[in-house]
Amino acid sequence: MLTLRQIEVVRAIMVTGTIAGAAKLLNVSAPGISRLMKYTEDSLGVRLFDRRAGRYVPTPEARTIFDLLDTVYRKVEDLQYAVGALGKGAGQELRFASVPSIANVMMPRAVERLRRRFPDLALDINILKIEEAIDYLLLGRGEVVAISSRFDHSIIDFAPLATGRLLCIAPASGELAGRRSITPEEMARYPLIGIDPNDPYGAIMAGIFKQRGLSYSMNIRARFGTTVCSLVAAGLGIAIIDEFTVAYGRVPGVVTLEIEAESTFHTYVAHRNDRPLSVYAEAFLELLRAEMAAVGSAAGAFT
Repeated sequence: MLTLRQIEVVRAIMVTGTIAGAAKLLNVSAPGISRLMKYTEDSLGVRLFDRRAGRYVPTPEARTIFDLLDTVYRKVEDLQYAVGALGKGAGQELRFASVPSIANVMMPRAVERLRRRFPDLALDINILKIEEAIDYLLLGRGEVVAISSRFDHSIIDFAPLATGRLLCIAPASGELAGRRSITPEEMARYPLIGIDPNDPYGAIMAGIFKQRGLSYSMNIRARFGTTVCSLVAAGLGIAIIDEFTVAYGRVPGVVTLEIEAESTFHTYVAHRNDRPLSVYAEAFLELLRAEMAAVGSAAGAFT
């Protein structure tokens, strides 16, 4: 039985006609090629080449073997090409989704790193509301959803993604622009642009005031964090927002303040438990977790 290395060496000698040529083609030493060639012939009990004036000429008895070896080698080359293409994502597609708070800054950063790892991978990216995530997975529209809450489901599993905090955002030109932190009592004195208390982040926001028995004015309510940020930048009030939406100072016109109260929240990745994740989905989640963990680490260093 010939090994793939022996097949590679025999074919290299057949193509170049010399030991030196085969060694150069394979980028190895000539003595190593010579030894392996002798071992191959001894193990087969068949002389594969005649030595004529320094050249290696296939023997008549070995021509059928050479034809088969060439076929095998070409199949191995095809296999190596296919494996290489798979490693770059060629011919493959990853479909995933995220709630807006994670999609705004975190997801593009993870996607950029994913693209570097798999340059030929096709991507189909969706932005979903929380209530749309289950249908998205159950109907097979995508593999994973980055989500801001979890619940029990027989087919959908929720794995931890990252832990974050809520922050207060205020107009960059307002009186709070120079502050580094703010108390719930102080926030209650300002017009508050809020998220629905039934939303995961909205519930935490409402809890901050409820725990201290504070009433607050919330005359403007918006569904998505990016809209909330734009309203604050327009000078219409302050808001409480998740740190991932405003990470790396990507929102113009607002400043962020630490909230002097417990505001921790958890995010998750949802996926079907009856199907294994692709290597591309696993790689994306690894990169997304790293990006979101970096935000938390930077915030911890800041405080």
